[in-house]
Amino acid sequence: MFGLFRHRTYRHLFAAQVIALTGTGLATVALSLLAYGLAGARAGEVLGTALAIKMVAFVGFAPLVGAHAHRLPRRVLLVGADLIRAGVALALPFVDRVWQVYLLIFVLQAASAAFTPAFQSLVPEVLTEEREYTRALSLASLAYDLENLCSPALAAGLLAVLTYHQLFFGTVVGFLASAALVVSAVLPKPVRRPVEGGALARSTAGVRLLWREPRLRALLALNLAVAAGGAVVYVNTVVYVRHQLHLGAGAVAFALGAYGAGSMTAALLLPRVLERVSDRVVLLGGGFAIAALFVPLTGLTMAGGRGSWQWPTLLAVWAALGAACASVNAPAGRLIRRCVSAERRADAFAAQFSLSHSCWLLTYPLAGWLGATAGLAAAVLAQGALAAVAAVAAARIWRPERSPARRVRPLVAA
Repeated sequence: MFGLFRHRTYRHLFAAQVIALTGTGLATVALSLLAYGLAGARAGEVLGTALAIKMVAFVGFAPLVGAHAHRLPRRVLLVGADLIRAGVALALPFVDRVWQVYLLIFVLQAASAAFTPAFQSLVPEVLTEEREYTRALSLASLAYDLENLCSPALAAGLLAVLTYHQLFFGTVVGFLASAALVVSAVLPKPVRRPVEGGALARSTAGVRLLWREPRLRALLALNLAVAAGGAVVYVNTVVYVRHQLHLGAGAVAFALGAYGAGSMTAALLLPRVLERVSDRVVLLGGGFAIAALFVPLTGLTMAGGRGSWQWPTLLAVWAALGAACASVNAPAGRLIRRCVSAERRADAFAAQFSLSHSCWLLTYPLAGWLGATAGLAAAVLAQGALAAVAAVAAARIWRPERSPARRVRPLVAA
């Protein structure tokens, strides 16, 4: 897997991703604690709203950027997005009102909506061999796990000597370093693609691509299962740890780290697994595992704050959820690459980015608002039901191949 680093361009891009995500992980912990400082026990409601705003930015901006990205040099697009994100992170430590958090989160995530699909579509142009690209997807998953494992662990150590406001400055450094690495990379020339129709037609081209192919429609359903599981972790971890279990701020980082540890373990194993097991089995297995894990989580939630077993149980469920979500997220790019032709991949990745995050737009506020108004147990039951429905729908859409030897042909939009 690590032989991929002989490619200089990929090495620089991967380093940029790792450094930026490490800083983002510090901001994730700091934002949770900032929300708790501003809203107390209703921190889940604040986080749910902030993360819903993040998804509005992702859903609204990613297709628009995808439609017009061909007009901008990719280096300018990527570096500009990093600089905007660094500026927002620099402002976050100074907020003292909830509405200020919402405004800054929107600007930061709008920039991320420009950066991430462009970055994702660039990697298969750098690594053209499928075996290498599969390993790159696992490495990308590992990089995202730094946000959930190494960064929270680093945050837990830094909180011993710093305030949570100061953690945001680590995010600033991460985005600036990412911009510098992108500048230093030799980017491939973009694959020429047809520019057809008006802005609306170009913005929805990727959505039409995904909807035409049953395997990619199933992936869209599985995105909802991942969002249901992930929203409980990202929104309600601080509520479980601080309000229900009455543990310290460092335990929030530790719990998020458990989720990242499970995801990282799955990402390390997936390349070998995918050489022996079909994409369908791995992706659907991850979706059904997410739904099943809501059963022990419901029992934990209804038990309240009683029992020494609850803290290790929460960590175990979080780690298992991380592994199950990675089993869907990591192979998703490989599936898109196999189903969509090279000149249409930028549209497809932008659509996958937008549509997958539209699922989070539903689950983030559901986890936060329902948890704050009807109780944590009601939020967990609702998210579990969503995950189960999504997994069953994906299985019904993505039927087994009749002939295992049948080759997958890239899909080209009309």
